[in-house]
Amino acid sequence: MLTKKGKYGLKAMVHLAGRIPGETTLVTDIADTNDIPKKFLDTILGELRNAGFVNSKKGKGGGYTLAKAAHEIRVGHIIRVLDGPLAPIQCASKSSYRRCDDCTDEKTCSVRLIMLETREAIATILDNRTLAEMRALAKSEEAEFMYNI
Repeated sequence: MLTKKGKYGLKAMVHLAGRIPGETTLVTDIADTNDIPKKFLDTILGELRNAGFVNSKKGKGGGYTLAKAAHEIRVGHIIRVLDGPLAPIQCASKSSYRRCDDCTDEKTCSVRLIMLETREAIATILDNRTLAEMRALAKSEEAEFMYNI
């Protein structure tokens, strides 16, 4: 399950993807617009900065910007930085594999086999969708509710 940290991180990244490239956004604006606790968002943005997803600028005119174009950032990469591996259990993880203590034969473990399939399905979607595509999903929903005269 996606944690609040992961969810808030994605919301913040989508917010930044909607800004003019290079235009800084204050953390309070991101927090207020997306109903995210500011202190928690500060921590999340720090992790995203350390991972190279956002840049920060201090002082007057400071704030956050995307470090790369939104179409270059994969949703799965953001989630892994904030929440860790996509696999539901460690024995199904590619990056954080650990054998289960109670498993006698991984090759025939039905729990592991279905979780491997689940992990692949999740990774296929999240690693093939960009931040720009994620942002576009919300914009297409908004367009359905617009009424023009």
